[in-house]
Amino acid sequence: MSRAFNFCAGPAMLPEAVLKQAQSEMLDWRGTGMSVMEMSHRSDEFVEIAETAEKDLRELAGISDDYAVLFMQGGASSQFSSIPLNLLGEKTSADYVNTGIWSKKAIAEAKRYGNVNVVASAEDSGFASIPDQSAWTTSADAAYLHYTPNETIGGLEFDFVPESGSVPLVADLSSTILSRPLDVSKFGLIYAGAQKNIGPSGLVVVIIRKDLLGKARKETPTMMNYQVIADNDSMYNTPATYSWYLAGLVFQWLKEQGGVQAMAELNSRKAKKLYDFIDGSDFYANPIAARFRSWMNIPFTLADDGLNGAFLKGADARGLLNLKGHRSVGGMRASIYNAMPEAGVDALIQYMAEFAKERG
Repeated sequence: MSRAFNFCAGPAMLPEAVLKQAQSEMLDWRGTGMSVMEMSHRSDEFVEIAETAEKDLRELAGISDDYAVLFMQGGASSQFSSIPLNLLGEKTSADYVNTGIWSKKAIAEAKRYGNVNVVASAEDSGFASIPDQSAWTTSADAAYLHYTPNETIGGLEFDFVPESGSVPLVADLSSTILSRPLDVSKFGLIYAGAQKNIGPSGLVVVIIRKDLLGKARKETPTMMNYQVIADNDSMYNTPATYSWYLAGLVFQWLKEQGGVQAMAELNSRKAKKLYDFIDGSDFYANPIAARFRSWMNIPFTLADDGLNGAFLKGADARGLLNLKGHRSVGGMRASIYNAMPEAGVDALIQYMAEFAKERG
């Protein structure tokens, strides 16, 4: 059975080499006679897996010792509440940028714990463009500035890192982490759900500057307290061991590909190919301003929505899966994370061209 090209926004396609390695180690990890799923998280074997994964992530992302790396559970959405609980401290407000559905969810959750100042919103543009930072209404006394660099549903992506001065910058990098180089030192906190560019679901990585630890409110649940998680090497309780192991395999695979710079070159090329095809067609369209188009999530519409069902049926028959757009925006969406090979994008473009010729 041949592997399909899975364009799902998450859980997303994983590198075939990683899946094969996991398959070979499923019943017996390195002669232990156990699957990683069966190991004690306190065992020397799993501690080695965990430490290697963190070391490789630090190397790939350029994370200095000034930052703690936490492997937590609950996905990125759990951080919508963890962040204000840990970072507001004695302050009463935080700044947020609204660029789409995931931003809105983060804003709604933060309002449970303090005042939220929406410094800028892309809503006036239909979430097709990002307001220039010169027009943002930031607060000098904000506990932090939160933004979503890439909105997976709408396909809107920042082409700049906001300047936040002395206010810690917080970013939801779930869909773009490790897809290109990033200066981690510009951020106070980065969080990323695993199921797009890191590994399977069930894990969220939090990269936090150490001076921001120890500020959690007293009502913060123990399992959401960054200081507690850091003090216990992300093992205060039993962590998502198998997701952590698979994430480690992905990190090793990324290093073998040449690291994030090599991935940036590949991802840029994949996105350009697909956008160039869409822009050159009178049958397909993308609604996002060219400057702010996502590298990872490319939404597109057909000239006739009535053809959506036929398009998806034909795509599935070719092994081009999960192209249906999010129900809130409709149309199609191709998510082309690190694990999507260039051949997958080429196959999608070929199918789109043939479908337009037949139905246009």
